[in-house]
Amino acid sequence: MRPMKPKLAFTLILTCHLLMACGQSSSRQSTSVPTPITMNEQTIPSKEELKQRLSPDQWYITQEKGTERPFTGEFWDHHEKGTYSCVCCGLPLFLSDTKFDSGCGWPSFFSVIKKENVKETLDKSHGMIRTEINCGRCGAHLGHVFNDGPPPTGLRYCLNSGAMTFNAEK
Repeated sequence: MRPMKPKLAFTLILTCHLLMACGQSSSRQSTSVPTPITMNEQTIPSKEELKQRLSPDQWYITQEKGTERPFTGEFWDHHEKGTYSCVCCGLPLFLSDTKFDSGCGWPSFFSVIKKENVKETLDKSHGMIRTEINCGRCGAHLGHVFNDGPPPTGLRYCLNSGAMTFNAEK
């Protein structure tokens, strides 16, 4: 039997850890569609506004640092041209030109639109050491960034679909 490639082994282990840690989110059902926010809106919604506007899954992901199950999110296999923005405040985060199929089951990007649009913090939860990414404007949890992405950055911004909206290119 041939040994697994290190990146594949890491991805499988990470997926197993996340599935175990986030199994409770699989029973959550979206009951409402959030009100869209325009790309240039500068206000940060209050927790009360977000609680009313976001679906239970979106609230869980962005406000409780939850994770959706792999291969289930709206954008993991999404290929339209456009911009992915924060579901909470509308801040543009990633362009479709930087999206790639990492095989992990979550939308993955190798570069952000602007460095300041994503804030990075150390995450030691679930027995792992990772770099959490949050919206640079409102602080919503988006996902994590890893150093196993493609050139030119070598980064893999691994996001939850529930943390984003998509604006198609016109």
